[in-house]
Amino acid sequence: MENHKLSFLSPIDGRYAKITKPLRTHFSEFAYIRNRAQVEIDYLIALSQNLDTIRPLNKEESDFLNELKENFSLKDAERIKEIELETRHDVKAIEYFLKERLNTTSLADLAEWLHFGLTSADVNFTAYALSLRNARDFVLLPTINNLLTQIADLVEKTKSAPILARTHGQPAVPSTFGKEIAVFLSRLIKQRDALKTHSFEAKFSGAVGSYNAPKAAFPDVDWQQFNLDFFKTLNLQANTVTTQILPYDNWLSFFQILHLINSILLDFSQDIWRYISDDYLKLRVVEGEIGSSTMPQKVNPIDFENAEGNLGIANTLLEQFIRKLPVSRLQRDLSDSTVRRNFGSALGYSLIAYSSLAHGLNRIEANIKKMEDELENHWEVVAEGAQTILRAAKIPKSYEKLKELTRGKEFSEKTYIEWIDKLDIEESLKRKLHQLSPQSYIGLSEEIAQGVLDILEQ
Repeated sequence: MENHKLSFLSPIDGRYAKITKPLRTHFSEFAYIRNRAQVEIDYLIALSQNLDTIRPLNKEESDFLNELKENFSLKDAERIKEIELETRHDVKAIEYFLKERLNTTSLADLAEWLHFGLTSADVNFTAYALSLRNARDFVLLPTINNLLTQIADLVEKTKSAPILARTHGQPAVPSTFGKEIAVFLSRLIKQRDALKTHSFEAKFSGAVGSYNAPKAAFPDVDWQQFNLDFFKTLNLQANTVTTQILPYDNWLSFFQILHLINSILLDFSQDIWRYISDDYLKLRVVEGEIGSSTMPQKVNPIDFENAEGNLGIANTLLEQFIRKLPVSRLQRDLSDSTVRRNFGSALGYSLIAYSSLAHGLNRIEANIKKMEDELENHWEVVAEGAQTILRAAKIPKSYEKLKELTRGKEFSEKTYIEWIDKLDIEESLKRKLHQLSPQSYIGLSEEIAQGVLDILEQ
């Protein structure tokens, strides 16, 4: 029972374990240990490449270290946890484990160079930077890209479908369904691109961020430049101005982008829910599914409701990161450590939401007839266009005339045509007014939707 999925405290590892499994590669306890061990090995290799510090490695030694790094196993992590029971220090346990492995090889003389001049924060922050970057590249971005493709498909299918658009919840003017969805797509493309191009910072500057220990041992080495060069090899960006901890500002910028993506998707989920409620969208019925324990007819938009709930949880965690992590007493306090360990949870709830949205989008289709019928019942929505045409022709009090005719009143096609025919205006102007209808008065909606689709294809 202890390791059964029904016994897990968090739904991330229980109910939604299959969805969040890809994040374990980057944010499990094993992943954290593995990443730190790999950082220590990469650092030792980098030191060996600087002839002013330690001796260079031969090919066999380089191969051994790379194999140790790339084939780091669960058994290795378990050994480190055994050592930690004695050291009560997780990073020192990693160092001692690596020394055990080196001491039986020709690298024994370099074992004492492991963790040279570093503080635990140097290794920990670099490991987390790698986790964040890799989770973004291999889990979040592919999932978000697939979601954008699904949303784009909905835009493509409905870019020409006129709908009754609402402002303040009230009938306003027509748009097309695809254009309204394209607004979400456009917003998401911009934030996806910002997420994709974000460069993660890390640091290797010692106990108070001033390179005290390595500078004392090797005063002639340019340790700041060493930092810059080393982190380039990891595809990270060095921050050379820090305390013991890396200022979290750079990572928080990433979280703010993710928070905004989640907020846009939450807005999207709520609008899709409303469109389903208004019957603009229909949910595909799946044989064997049940929508209610007592109401047999129910087909519920549960995927969009699940997405909304999980996006809210994810953003609550992201907001806590943004509130807490910029603040640390003097050179550092440890209150950030336990907060960092929840990065994977914030990404996990985000991933659950994205999965729910993807599932929901596969089950909806546009109800074009419903959109057309509702527009036909709201001819008052052409009032904006009619009064604008008249104002352009310099007809006085055009707005006021349409207001008196339509505001708070039933208004049909018949009423509109009769009103036009009674106007004392030129026939060419009347023809222009006759061309207006709820179905045709859509402005550049289709072109705007297509423009967003074109941007996504670029």
